[in-house]
Order: sequence, then C-alpha cells, then structure tokens
Amino acid sequence: MNDLFIRAAYMDWDGIGKDSYLWNIDAIAGVDRVDFDSPVTCFVGENGSGKSTLLEAMAVSYGFNPEGGTRNYSFSTFDSHSELNQHLRLIKGPKKARWGYFLRAESFYNVATAEAEYSQSGGTPQHLHEKSHGESFLATVQNNFRGGGVYLLDEPEAALSPQRQLTLLREIHLCAQAGAQFILVTHSPILLGLPGAAILSFDHGPLHPIAYEDTDSYQITSLFLSDRERILRSLLEE
Repeated sequence: MNDLFIRAAYMDWDGIGKDSYLWNIDAIAGVDRVDFDSPVTCFVGENGSGKSTLLEAMAVSYGFNPEGGTRNYSFSTFDSHSELNQHLRLIKGPKKARWGYFLRAESFYNVATAEAEYSQSGGTPQHLHEKSHGESFLATVQNNFRGGGVYLLDEPEAALSPQRQLTLLREIHLCAQAGAQFILVTHSPILLGLPGAAILSFDHGPLHPIAYEDTDSYQITSLFLSDRERILRSLLEE
C-alpha cells in the first residue's frame, strides 16, 4: 500500500480558462492526475517545460509559502506562481508529515531575509545571509530536513558545487530512508542518480516516466565528458 504523504495530484482543467498560458505547457495541459509511488521523485525537462509550475502549485496546495520556507513562513515579495494551485488537489496518505520545507532556488534570498526577521522573535538564528549561497543552502537542508517530512525542492543544485551536490544527495537519501518524501525539480545528473528515485520527464508531450540514462542531463553530461574536444569544436566552430 502507498503510504507516502503525497500520493497524487489532481488537476481540474475545467476550471482553468482557455486563454491561460497553462494550456500551452505540453507536459501538463489536460493531464488530470500525477501519481507518486516513490519516496523520491525527480522532475526533469528543458527550461520552460512546466516543472517548476507544477511543483510550485503543489507546494502552495500543501500549505507552503509560495516563495519557500516551512509551512510557518508567511510573507510575499512578488507573486510569481501561477493559478494552477487553485485548481489542484493533493491526495494525501494516512500519515501526517511531522516536518516540511519548500526550497526555491530563485527566491531563497527572500526566505533567508524572512528567517532573520522571524528569529528575532525566538528560535536559533541561522545567519543565512552571513554564509555563501551554497553554504546557506546546505545549512538550510541540515537544519530543516529529517525523517518523516515532506520536502519540495526547486533546483536545489543551483548554488552547489558537484561535491556539495553529493552531500545533498546523501542528506536526501538518509531522510528518505527515515520516512521522508521528496519531490524535486533538477537538472543535476548527480541528484538524478539518487537510488530508487522515480524520474518524470516534462519533455516531448505529457509528463511520463523516464530512465536515468535516457535523461538529457545524463546524456549531454556523459557525452561532453567523454568527448569534450569534439563537442567544443562542433559548438565553437559553427
């Protein structure tokens, strides 16, 4: 039996106006249901393919602040999320998550600012603005991720070196083994290699399962590393 915290996401397309740009996103347009059956699910696809649009809608539907943070964060600097969350319903499992976090690379600065303000009213300050971008990302992960939680991550590799991506991979793997659920948008061939992760592609029509070795992230990185000089010559001599 599927005992994940988020089992599925239903989308009600009847409520979305025909002039909405959401209908132009081939990966999700008209898709009624997305199922989750693995503790770790990765969304992959080209820029603009709809990965973040779906993840953000799920995060807001779950109760997270659109710009990120825990479910206790409540602030807004700019509303950039789509209307999809208003027409999306999450099917949840029987267990209630004890923790949770929504990590958005593009608005993490705003979350760090909010964290500094919230810490003045109690709690232990994390001093995220006093760390490098990558260090603050990892500090957030290590301070907020644990077993029994739900974590939605939008391009968490954006600030991380390859070595630190391996650190993040290990943190995710250990938390998933301890009962956490992760849904992440990523272009990182390192994070896509998480053991047991389900990978959903947003390229070439409606979103669909894809093998790790068939992702562009893996294939292009592998091709570049195995034949760098030919690839560069082809790109730069055109």
